[in-house]
Amino acid sequence: MSLNCSNNQLEILNVKNGNNLNFVNFDASGNPGLYCVLVDNVSYSNSNWTAKDAQTLYSDTDCKAKLQPKVFLQGAMLNPISGEENLMRDSLRSLGYLPTTSPYEDGLTCDVSVFNVTGDNAIVDWIEVSLRDALNPQNILKTRSALLQRDGDVVDVDGVSEIAFNLWAKAYYISFSHRNHLGMMSNVSSVLNFVPDVFNFSDGSIATYGSNAQTSLGMPNGVFGLWTGDSNISNQIKFSGSNNGSNVIKDFILADPANAFNSTTFSSMGYLNIDINMDGIGKFSGSGNDSNIIKDNVLAHPDNGFNSPTFTIISTVPNN
Repeated sequence: MSLNCSNNQLEILNVKNGNNLNFVNFDASGNPGLYCVLVDNVSYSNSNWTAKDAQTLYSDTDCKAKLQPKVFLQGAMLNPISGEENLMRDSLRSLGYLPTTSPYEDGLTCDVSVFNVTGDNAIVDWIEVSLRDALNPQNILKTRSALLQRDGDVVDVDGVSEIAFNLWAKAYYISFSHRNHLGMMSNVSSVLNFVPDVFNFSDGSIATYGSNAQTSLGMPNGVFGLWTGDSNISNQIKFSGSNNGSNVIKDFILADPANAFNSTTFSSMGYLNIDINMDGIGKFSGSGNDSNIIKDNVLAHPDNGFNSPTFTIISTVPNN
C-alpha cells in the first residue's frame, strides 16, 4: 500500500492504525505546517518513511502541543528572605491557604500532597496558560490551569510534568494570566510539539506583546515578572479614581467578618485577591500594606511619564 499526502497544506496527520508495516511508500513532504505525524512505531517510520519535511517529526505516543514555561510573579518576589532573592515566596502554601482546586474557569484539581514539596520546586500558586491562533492571537484556542513553582517553572497539576494541551502540535501564541497580576502574551507564535521546549519569559529573552508587559521593579537584576496589583480582576492596575484597586482592598478589609471594629488597619488572612504581595495577608494601611504596592507600580510604570497617581496600567494581552 502507498500513502501520498504530499503538498496538501496538512497540519494534522494521524496514521496510527496498527498496519503501518503495510505502507510500502509514504510521502508527507511539502506540508510546511505539519510538525507531527502520529504513527505505530517511530523507529520504523524514521527508517522507512523519509519523504517528509525537516520540521515534521514522528510520534507513536501523542502529537499534543506541550511546553515548559518559566514565569515570575512580581508580587511574590517583593522583599524576599535573605538568600532567596531569586525565588518567589511560597507563603500561601506554607500557611495552608493554597486551594487544591484551581481558582480559574476549568477548575482543575491537584492532590494535596503536591503542596508538601519544599525548596525551589515548592508551589507558589495557580496560574492560567492559554494557546492562541498563530494567525489571529485574539482567538484563544485552549486555556488551562497549571501550577507555578518558586523557581518560576510552570508545571502540570502533578507538580512536576510539562504543560500539555489537547491541541495538535503546531505554532501558537502563548499567554498567561493570574488572579491578581496582569497577564502577558508572547510577541510571536512558537511551534509547540510533543517534545516540550523551555520558554523562559523571566529573563527578557522572549519578546512579549505590547509595551512593558512585564516589570523588573523590585525584582533581582535581569529578572522580569508579571505586574502585580490587579486586586479586582479587571485587567488593569489603578491606585486612584473610580474602581481603583486600593479601594477594593479597603472595602474588603472593612467587610471582613473578623474585623469587629471595622478598622482600616485590620489585616485579613487567607487566599485573597487583595493580597498583592502573596504573603497570605491582605492589608490596606500600616507597614507592608498592599495598597502601597499598587501605588508604587503605578508611579514607576515606564509609560507614566508624569508619575501621576491617577495613571492606569492596562493589560497588554488582547481579548484577555
